[in-house]
Amino acid sequence: MSTWLQTEAEKAFGRATRSRARARLISHLRRCGGACLRLAVAEPAASVRRADRGVREIPLVSITGTLEPHRAEQFDPAFRPAAIVRERWQRVWLAEARGAVLPPISVVPAGDGFAVRDGHHRVSVALARGALTIDAVVSAG
Repeated sequence: MSTWLQTEAEKAFGRATRSRARARLISHLRRCGGACLRLAVAEPAASVRRADRGVREIPLVSITGTLEPHRAEQFDPAFRPAAIVRERWQRVWLAEARGAVLPPISVVPAGDGFAVRDGHHRVSVALARGALTIDAVVSAG
């Protein structure tokens, strides 16, 4: 593994976690409750049209929550990572930096956007790298 790429992955993770810490401080100063600091746990939409299902490119800003409650602690609403996910987050970052084709994330429609079923780290890394969209498998809840 390239030492330079590993260093870049560590720097990227550091930037993301510092950004999360700043957002946490701002939320505290604004007296925002704990809900402001955790990724929302969403309820899937009751029905999904067949035409809306399948693999497609979706805007990252349309991903607003998760289906997995334990992920709500690992990522904030902007998908900035907690320190506990460092190793896996950096592996995903390195894979993207090397040009690996990562599998699409899995999402379900929830509210006006999508909730992640699988791919939280890929979403976080894509956002940290400045991506605007991500490939996703859209399925019914």
